[in-house]
Amino acid sequence: MLKKKETIIVMSAHSDDFVIGAGGTIAEYVKQGKKVISIVFSYGEKSHPWLKETVVKKFRGEETKDAAKALGCEVIIHDMKEGKFMDEYQEKKYEKEFLDILKSEKPSKIFTHSNEDPHPDHRAVHKITLELFEKLKDKPELYIYSIWNPVSFRTQHPKLYVNITGSYKEKIKSLNAFPSQRYNAIYPLFILILFRAIRDGFKIKGAKFGESFFRIE
Repeated sequence: MLKKKETIIVMSAHSDDFVIGAGGTIAEYVKQGKKVISIVFSYGEKSHPWLKETVVKKFRGEETKDAAKALGCEVIIHDMKEGKFMDEYQEKKYEKEFLDILKSEKPSKIFTHSNEDPHPDHRAVHKITLELFEKLKDKPELYIYSIWNPVSFRTQHPKLYVNITGSYKEKIKSLNAFPSQRYNAIYPLFILILFRAIRDGFKIKGAKFGESFFRIE
């Protein structure tokens, strides 16, 4: 009887967040034979307000799938409206759908946004993830990653470091799958992404690049 693959779930507010926050780790876990599923809450339809939402959703959806392919993970994209995640989550009864995925996949780890992130959608995803976590009988390890917060003050929590030296190129390839976000997020964050990778790699013996996460549960 084949042993079920270890599954990792990554919660992502917008289509590029799972790559920015945990792309190297996702690619590394996939190389280790783990199954990684990125759950994206929103296409990010407000990123190009001068275009029709249907047009933005189409190309951002295609970019997201290309990015996931570069990392080797699966991706599930939802259509929550930016700035209204909590309302959409409750009104459209997403809880059952999300819980069904988590109970079926039984992830060993869940990665989600930090509640120190200034973006309201990122904090909403953090809150939703914690609510889902509390309803799970089999508790996975729960980690947070950073996007727009350059520092974190969660020093009381244990930290997970992942060596992404061998998968950093996949992260960059995945970031390049988002041409629509180069000026909105990728370029503004690139120096921070590189700084974090070098800083975290310095903490791992023999590593050039790394990613780090706080374990909150």
